[in-house]
Amino acid sequence: MSTTFEAAARPPARAGRGSGRGFGRGAARRTSPLWLVLIATALPMFMATLDNLVMTNALPVLHAEFGASVEELQWFMNAYTLAFASTILMAVALGDRFGRRTLFLIGIIVFTLSSAFAALATDPGQLITARALQGFGAAAIMPLSLTLLAGNVPLARRPLAIGIWGGVAGLGVATGPLVGGAVIEGWAWQAIFWINVPVGVVSIALALLALPNSFGARLRADIVGLALSGLGLLGLVYGIVRGNEAGWDSIEVLGALMAGGVLLVAFVLWEWRASSPLLPLRLFRDRSFTIANVVGIGFSFGAFGSVFILIQFLQVVQGSTPLEAAWQTSPWTLAPMVVAPLAGLIAPRVGTRALIVAGLTFLGVALFWLTTLLDPGTAYSAYVAPFIVAGVGMGLVFAPSSTAVLATMAPDDHAKASGTNSMLREVGVALGIAVSTAVFTGAGGELTPTEYSAGAEPAVLVGAAVLIATALVALLLPTGRATATASAPTPADDAVSDLELAEVR
Repeated sequence: MSTTFEAAARPPARAGRGSGRGFGRGAARRTSPLWLVLIATALPMFMATLDNLVMTNALPVLHAEFGASVEELQWFMNAYTLAFASTILMAVALGDRFGRRTLFLIGIIVFTLSSAFAALATDPGQLITARALQGFGAAAIMPLSLTLLAGNVPLARRPLAIGIWGGVAGLGVATGPLVGGAVIEGWAWQAIFWINVPVGVVSIALALLALPNSFGARLRADIVGLALSGLGLLGLVYGIVRGNEAGWDSIEVLGALMAGGVLLVAFVLWEWRASSPLLPLRLFRDRSFTIANVVGIGFSFGAFGSVFILIQFLQVVQGSTPLEAAWQTSPWTLAPMVVAPLAGLIAPRVGTRALIVAGLTFLGVALFWLTTLLDPGTAYSAYVAPFIVAGVGMGLVFAPSSTAVLATMAPDDHAKASGTNSMLREVGVALGIAVSTAVFTGAGGELTPTEYSAGAEPAVLVGAAVLIATALVALLLPTGRATATASAPTPADDAVSDLELAEVR
């Protein structure tokens, strides 16, 4: 069967009607050139994406400089992802109420200032705090970036625009290790945070120039939902992180895991009854949205947990410098910036499901392949082919999965849908790093050349298994193919073409 829908061909409300929604209140909608909208929305997103992996090459350096433990190294990464995941939906709700561009700008400012704080950190505690503050800023940047892009691009050009946006996200993933490695080797680890300051200043100017302020439904802030979800995620990840150190049967670990689980169940029950829920559960009635989010969790879990282990492997075991390790992984990390825009462009023809399933399969197979090579004596040339396969897989997932999330969402739900997807992806990142590290340490892995491989192989194997399982789940997605029926644009459409998308299930 097929379901026909119009994906945001028209703004949800016209200016001057007093709805408090759409673009402006009582003001005409402002348009900017596509290239300027893309830069204004993608540059801050690139900055936030970059900082997901920019620290990976710095971890061995921070271990030596701060005397940081394996657990503290995890928190350098997970403080960012947990802060992001726990506040992203509140940022989306506040953006709907007070203006999406307004919250987007606040996010950029918070991210920029906290980057400076991170650069000035003198101990692990300060750096972890700064990383959490960066996560709060990114929570306002990432979902609103896609929402502002979708709201300012004609429907006919939206797949290409989202594809380019996904390519920039891939570029952030790609250049994170490269920038981190180059900066650490050329200057000092602090510079990986200082570089965000000028980028943040330019991003503020571009957003003010190119993006109109849009609004969604003015709903009451769901503070209870925010507290339940944030504390629940924190308890769950804390328990996983502390499992090997404190003992999986210890009161500390069991208490954290049980408390996290109970709080997350309470969060779902609260959202079911709340008049203005942080996470509208009605969105999950849509099959494309639901499966795309399951895919997002599995993808982030398997991919980023494995990257966390593998980049350190090249330095700790094979003796590469941070910059050398970054270049060595570039066949993997650079591929998405080429593949993602192409995937976004061809997705309407071949379908998002086919691309996502293929991408997850490529990535899972590549990780299985890499587990056979994690030995100190393996030549670098042996890693190139699986790195390329992994990069192609990543690129095939980025843009189509974002398209699948918004495929059948009403324009007023774009911010909530995008925010939910970004939150769940970051939950996947945090859980992936926590579980991978727990497997690594549980298998006897240590940050020494002789002991690292023992833990790295089973940790990456877990990531590969999760990705293959996620590929099977992705088969439940609608095909995501699109057909266009042309009709003449009208002035009321603001030069946006009527495009009817027929999704073949």
